[in-house]
Amino acid sequence: MRVLVACEFSGVVRRAFAAVGHEVYSADFEDSMDNSPNHYKGDCFDLIDTQHFDLMIAHPPCTYLCSSGLHWNKRGKLVDGVPRSQMTLRALSFVRRLLDAPIEKIALENPIGAISTGIRKPDQIVQPWMFGHGETKATCLWLKGLPKLEPTDVVEGRHQKCWLLPPSPDRWKLRSITYEGIATAMANQWGTQ
Repeated sequence: MRVLVACEFSGVVRRAFAAVGHEVYSADFEDSMDNSPNHYKGDCFDLIDTQHFDLMIAHPPCTYLCSSGLHWNKRGKLVDGVPRSQMTLRALSFVRRLLDAPIEKIALENPIGAISTGIRKPDQIVQPWMFGHGETKATCLWLKGLPKLEPTDVVEGRHQKCWLLPPSPDRWKLRSITYEGIATAMANQWGTQ
């Protein structure tokens, strides 16, 4: 199966699908953290518009989509002279393009936020503790042509690791990395569909 992992620089999901034998590529404007030759640095639509993929896992940036940041929209905060509310509308437009991509099977993940109210409710919400990590991080999944993920290793613990990360220039990157247990479940369950 040819798989595209859109908006991923960590390589976690890409490596999980590669480990079970799929031809998989990631695309992001950031360099890949693992320097993989199967990472395209640039717009994921450069690949979507020119190549065939059987499955796409998409991780659109949540900066202007997640509930934790949406309160800034009402405060008139600007981003490079553009109101944050306009940035949210742009982000929702990008999400619609991803969901409408000509790929038979799509999973789009993002935190709870604007996608739920601006496009549609998620098909599923998963937590890391359902996949072997004793932490919380509600992750919404919007699915096309795919079943819901089944928990693989429910564990104790409800630690809010992402929320407790100290401020740093890379905090957003660390918070956006997919948990390996979730990536493995995606590869094992959706890679056989």
